[in-house]
Amino acid sequence: MFGKMPQEQYAHRSTMQTSEGPQVYKVGIYGWRKRCLYFFVLLLMILILVNLAMTIWILKVMNFTIDGMGNLRITDKGLKLEGDSEFLKPLYAKEIRSRPGNPLYFQSARNVTVNILNEKTKVLTRLVTGPQAVEAHSQKFEVKTLSGKLLFSADDNEVVVGAERLRVLGAEGTVFPKSIETPNVRADPFKELRLESPTRALVMEAPKGIEINAEAGSLKATCRTELRLESKDGEITLNSAKIKLPNLPQGSSSSAGSRQKIYELCVCPNGRLFLSQAGTSSTCQINTSVCL
Repeated sequence: MFGKMPQEQYAHRSTMQTSEGPQVYKVGIYGWRKRCLYFFVLLLMILILVNLAMTIWILKVMNFTIDGMGNLRITDKGLKLEGDSEFLKPLYAKEIRSRPGNPLYFQSARNVTVNILNEKTKVLTRLVTGPQAVEAHSQKFEVKTLSGKLLFSADDNEVVVGAERLRVLGAEGTVFPKSIETPNVRADPFKELRLESPTRALVMEAPKGIEINAEAGSLKATCRTELRLESKDGEITLNSAKIKLPNLPQGSSSSAGSRQKIYELCVCPNGRLFLSQAGTSSTCQINTSVCL
């Protein structure tokens, strides 16, 4: 009896499981959730393809390569631009140079400005090339030759011309509002030299002397009122084979009817010169009325 009980219980349990049937649980996404998932996956694939196509198009248009982009090439020494380049913002660079053997051009619709800054971004030197003028702002401006010789220099105190010769080609010459200091003033060959002060005086000063020389022509000094030759400690020498004073005043004739053309040069106490008709003796005292 005890041996049959386990078999009966096992048969009863098997009969109960067979009558009820196995239970099945479904795992996954079904219905509208499945359709939405497929839609988002398809949309993501479309965006990836469009993005890939745009990237390839940009690389093609901008000419991206391993060496650089478009006319811009990346080298060991820096950046290299080929062809015309346009900068819309300020350009900061340590060195700008052209290809060997080719010129370097800077073009702008308005002006080109070059600034030199210090460590505090303060402008020290500025060069502005505009449509009407070229301006240089600095403490000192210098122009030198390739050998380093100074040709021109300008600062707040003075302007120095280091060339051996300064030529002025203007038709009206050069106007100096103040004094000028130079060891030599001369005109070009076969040209006239003219020193003129239209409304004021013209003064020439030198501690060791002033030399006026016309080697192939004449020297002319003209004034409206008085021409003075004055020497404080020395003498005035007129060294020439002929000295002419054509407009000196003449005194009255010493004897009526005398037609001789010989005159005596007389000097008044005030330094005035006049001519007196010569006689057997001096006739200057007879014509002292000229000195009044």
